[in-house]
Amino acid sequence: MGGKARAYVNKTQKTEASVTSYIEAIEPERMRSDSKALLALMQDVTGAEPAMWGASIVGLGAYHYLTKSGCEADWPRLGFSSRKTALTLYITPGFSELKGLLAKLGPHKSSVSCLYLKKLEDVDLDVLRAILVKAFEIMAKRYP
Repeated sequence: MGGKARAYVNKTQKTEASVTSYIEAIEPERMRSDSKALLALMQDVTGAEPAMWGASIVGLGAYHYLTKSGCEADWPRLGFSSRKTALTLYITPGFSELKGLLAKLGPHKSSVSCLYLKKLEDVDLDVLRAILVKAFEIMAKRYP
């Protein structure tokens, strides 16, 4: 099979969809109110206007990256999505520099670059703000 290699296209792209409409459609009410509070917090931290990325990710800020394999894509500097069981926060730089803060956050789960919170009322919002600030600062240094 010969031919040219196809350029990588990230499945999740920034869209023109309404962030407000996405958030207003979130059920149950607790997840909707948590999403509104998280959006306000992320806007305050980033100073960026939110945008929808794909059908279900609210992203704030953006950066362009190039992988070791030569693929290029765009992604939000910070973002979140309301999932059935938890809010998923996209902490793009990962958690290697945030472990001390995570230990103080309260109930959560995490993966490589996702932070899962069941309820905002269960976590320390000052610590969450500190995590978001630090993550945003790290991304600004990595991708000016």
